[in-house]
Amino acid sequence: MAMTDPIGDMLTRIRNAQMRRKSSVNMPASKLRARVLDVLKSEGYIRDWARQDFEGGKAALEVQLKYHEGEPVIHTLARVSRPGRRVYSSVGDLPRVANGLGISIISTPKGVMSDADARAANVGGEVLCTVL
Repeated sequence: MAMTDPIGDMLTRIRNAQMRRKSSVNMPASKLRARVLDVLKSEGYIRDWARQDFEGGKAALEVQLKYHEGEPVIHTLARVSRPGRRVYSSVGDLPRVANGLGISIISTPKGVMSDADARAANVGGEVLCTVL
């Protein structure tokens, strides 16, 4: 069966793995998922991620989750823009998560980046998700 929301699936896999205190989680690979994971890593929400290639052209991403004193670093991970209702934002209207304590991940014409990087680059785009 075809997956209709791959980013939502990735976020749910991360949430579920953290609830079970897993050290890592696997998911199918895509370029967009990899760019979102790059942002999560650069902002310090995950330890690392790696791409695993298999026979037949299949690939998977393995995400190393991060914990601080036994608690997950990611408290809230929410999808904003969905396939049924896309949410776009100009640079002046980019959402602030918890008054700057969290981040929004934005897909811009200059690539996938955090809301702070999008403000610095003066670009808006599709608000993919929020992280706190």
